[in-house]
Amino acid sequence: MNLILRPVAAEFSKILTTRMWWILALVLFGYITLLAGGLAALFGGLDSGAITPDAMNAGGGGADLTSLGSVPLLIYSFASSVGYVFPVLLGALATTGEFRHQTLTPTFLATPKRGRVLGAKTIALFVVGAALGVVGLAASVGVGALVLGGFGVDPLLADGETWALIGRTVLAMALWAVIGVGLGVLVPSQVASIVIVLAFTQFVEPLLRFAATFTEVTADIGKFLPGAASDALVGESFYALTSPGMAVLTSWQGGLVLLAYGLAATVGGYFISWKRDVT
Repeated sequence: MNLILRPVAAEFSKILTTRMWWILALVLFGYITLLAGGLAALFGGLDSGAITPDAMNAGGGGADLTSLGSVPLLIYSFASSVGYVFPVLLGALATTGEFRHQTLTPTFLATPKRGRVLGAKTIALFVVGAALGVVGLAASVGVGALVLGGFGVDPLLADGETWALIGRTVLAMALWAVIGVGLGVLVPSQVASIVIVLAFTQFVEPLLRFAATFTEVTADIGKFLPGAASDALVGESFYALTSPGMAVLTSWQGGLVLLAYGLAATVGGYFISWKRDVT
């Protein structure tokens, strides 16, 4: 048991003794607070009549939000649908930092079995990714529910589906951290990993998901993109509004696809770079 616990404890120590994790957690909380609070105010205002469609140049009459589905759950899903980039970055930075600062040498001297080291890092980042999910939910659920309640909209905090979504969100964020670890092993350059994460999550995949809605064939392919799989796992997503024609996986299918991305990247990176000689 100590052969497993000691490497995992060492990985937690590496993460928690740096400023990286809490800086990302603070930025995540602030970012999701702004988005969830702003959208909750908009939708809550429309639902309560405090904001009228006329004020938004959308014609007369009352505001109809039925096409949005469950507004509270949509707001709460911002923790993962927008915030997933943070656990990916954390996983990638935690791994590429080993190469950049050459801390792999003493690590491998202490634990010669490199697969055990990588497994320990994956476990540690899975847990820390889940913790980032809790931080994101503290913003999306905490702030979102408060704002919606202020407009007289039921935040659905007593609903079982809300808590199921919260649990799936934590799992999704944990899996994104695992994907980050795999990416960091595949691409040991820290700068390159950061560029890839930001470019893919903020530009490439959103464009691919939008383009995939144009035909039935591409829609079936697009649902296997990592972001689409994550949204399927969680069950709600803001991107569903921008890409209403996108085919979706079931929740468990989305979780398996997301896990497959993480395992494929980690195993591939193990053979490509993790087993190489280090100085």
